[in-house]
Amino acid sequence: MPRRRCYFGPVRRVAWVTLAGIALAACNDLRDFRGTWTGPRVGDAAPLRVGVADGARATLTITRVDLTGLFGTLVVDGLIAAPVALDPIAGAEADVLAELTYGGSPLRVYLAYVPIDDGAGVATAMVSLYDDDRVEVRLLRGGTAKIYAIFALEP
Repeated sequence: MPRRRCYFGPVRRVAWVTLAGIALAACNDLRDFRGTWTGPRVGDAAPLRVGVADGARATLTITRVDLTGLFGTLVVDGLIAAPVALDPIAGAEADVLAELTYGGSPLRVYLAYVPIDDGAGVATAMVSLYDDDRVEVRLLRGGTAKIYAIFALEP
C-alpha cells in the first residue's frame, strides 16, 4: 500500500517564514532602545570634528522607535542647548535608505532633521542602533556653517 503524504505546500512555507520573522523580531526589538542615551564626540581626525568642540557630549532621549521612525529629543553641547525634537525624514523611511548600513552593521539607521542654535539652519541627524546596546548619532550640515560629528552613546 502506498504511503500517504500530507502536502501543505505554500501554507507550510508561509508558516516557516512567519516563525522566522517572529524569531528575528524578538532578537532585535527596537523598543528596547527607548530611554536616554548620552556620550562624547568621537574621532580625532579633523574631518570628524567639524563645527563641534572637542569635549562636546550629546544626549538623545528616544520616546518611540519602530520600523517606521525614531522619535525623541536631542541636546548637543555647544550646538543645541535645550532638547529639540527630532524631525524624522519620512521619505527616507519609505525609501531604500531605511535599510542603510555600513561597517559595524547597525540594526537600523534613522535620518532626521534637527534645528541648531546658531541660526544657520538645521542639520541632518543620522541615528544608528546597534545590537550591543549602543547608539551612534552623526550630525551633518553643509553650507557656510558646516557640521560633521559622531557621538557614541550609552544608556
